[in-house]
Amino acid sequence: MLILAIGLACGPAHADRRVALVIGNSAYKSAPKLGNPVNDATLVGGMFKKAGFDSVDVRLDLSASEMRRMLREFAGRTRDADMAVIYYAGHGIELEGTNYLIPIDATLETDGDVLDETIPVERALFAVEPAKQLRLIILDACRDNPFSKTMKRTLASRAIGRGLAKVEPTSPNTMIAFAAKAGSTASDGDSRNSPFALALVEHLPKPGLDLRKAFGFVRDDVLKNTGYKQEPYVYGSLGGDDVPLVATKPAATGPQANPQDSIRRDYELALQLATRDGWEAFLAQYPEGFYANLAKGQMNKIAAEETRASAEQKANAAEQQKARLIAERAQKAEQDKAAAAAKAAEEARIVAERQKQIEQARADAAEQQRKAAEAAAAKAQAEKQAAEKAKAELAARHAAEKAEQAAKPAADRQTSEVEQKVAALAPAPAPTLSAADLAKSLQSELRRVGCLSATADGDWSAASQRSLTLFNKYAGTQFDAKLASVDALDALKAKPGRVCPLVCNFGFKADSDQCVKITCRAAYRVGDDNECEKVPEKKPVATRDDSRKRDADRKASESAPSKPEASGQIFCSSSGCRPVQKGCRLVAGATPSRYNATVGSGNYEVCN
Repeated sequence: MLILAIGLACGPAHADRRVALVIGNSAYKSAPKLGNPVNDATLVGGMFKKAGFDSVDVRLDLSASEMRRMLREFAGRTRDADMAVIYYAGHGIELEGTNYLIPIDATLETDGDVLDETIPVERALFAVEPAKQLRLIILDACRDNPFSKTMKRTLASRAIGRGLAKVEPTSPNTMIAFAAKAGSTASDGDSRNSPFALALVEHLPKPGLDLRKAFGFVRDDVLKNTGYKQEPYVYGSLGGDDVPLVATKPAATGPQANPQDSIRRDYELALQLATRDGWEAFLAQYPEGFYANLAKGQMNKIAAEETRASAEQKANAAEQQKARLIAERAQKAEQDKAAAAAKAAEEARIVAERQKQIEQARADAAEQQRKAAEAAAAKAQAEKQAAEKAKAELAARHAAEKAEQAAKPAADRQTSEVEQKVAALAPAPAPTLSAADLAKSLQSELRRVGCLSATADGDWSAASQRSLTLFNKYAGTQFDAKLASVDALDALKAKPGRVCPLVCNFGFKADSDQCVKITCRAAYRVGDDNECEKVPEKKPVATRDDSRKRDADRKASESAPSKPEASGQIFCSSSGCRPVQKGCRLVAGATPSRYNATVGSGNYEVCN
């Protein structure tokens, strides 16, 4: 009772309750480590403790879940507080006009990750909202953010600003202090602490100094120490009365100072902290005396509270273990029943799965049989078409050979005369690639860039033309696919790697990385566009008229007189006389068995 009475008599008048939360993030996992935030948070937290705050919670290197938990707990402490302050040092980011605080476990690979992996500044404003007189948030997070440089934008028009964006608090008596003006970055300086943190601890705890004037002094110091490159800025407004972070201590009254006043003030400060560390620091300074005994009593009180809390925690754990065991025994029967039902369901599922596999195998076998039947029909149809085509080509070739033989002598004479005139007038051509070599080189380059799968044989066929058309499509060129040109060869050589996807020959289609032959159903064939098309019905051919015309042409050619040959030699035999064929000569007295000759009048016609 005596100690309580002395404490009440010597204790100060009721003061406003002040709480603070200090967070410093340095050890980022997906970005270079920051040197100052942890040091700045420790320095500012010590400043709040020396300023006599009722609760100061300093937290370092927090993940996203830990930051959310700390803000939630701090919001509970601000309900009965008159002044609430949050100080944050670390990385921040602005996305489309909204500011976010970045925990140490954020990766921020895309701009969409900002919404999931960071903490919006509005969450901190919500935490200090219940305070009655002052709500203060200090953001030392205007550093050059490395995440914004590597972050992928899901929308090209989405803005990611430099520094933090301007904030206008909606609640009265709310202030938000930035280490640098909106849209600019702050400097960490060359020392252990940033210029902004050093200026804060210099001016904010001055007793009776209004916060607006204190932040003005902070601004002046930072501008001076950074060569006028960094300007702190404060958003929000306060009323007409001065709002100091630390109230002015009342002046001592009375004719004579009490020598115990300094010890009493230190005791009261330790009493406001109400922590083991505070009382141990007080006893280290004042090991003996009345206040030392009171401090030891407070230490014993804290030890008793810790013992009680430990015992209560153990009792709660034992009670929870007991309840868990009771619940587990009660649920065992239900678990056994559920396990039996699950086992029966699994067995039914296995049986159904086996039946499904059997039906699938049957369906696959039927499909294979169908494909084999279609392939056989398509093969027979293709063979039939090939035979008919070969027959038609043979007939056309015979007719062309006869027409060529009839027009050959006159054409040979005209060609010879033209070649002689051209040879006499035209200069010697410059040495160039032959058409076959150019086509072969072009085919080799088309194979290299993946546009041709056939071998390079020098024959500029339809497959080669389709390959060059594919190259035009995927390379953006416009070469004539019907001709093998030097310009196309140069363009192909300029391509370092593959240009076309998998290219298949006519009659094949791409399937993954292989070419599979196209199989058409009965009465269908592969058309010019490499797709199955219906085989047109053949119309009857009037062969009788063709045979009559052919017989008339043959009779006219036989009745026509023989044209003179350039050699002037005439060969006669038992069947008649005729000019010596071109490229042949008459030889007298030669042995017929050694030459490709015909016997007649003792002379032999020798050819080639």
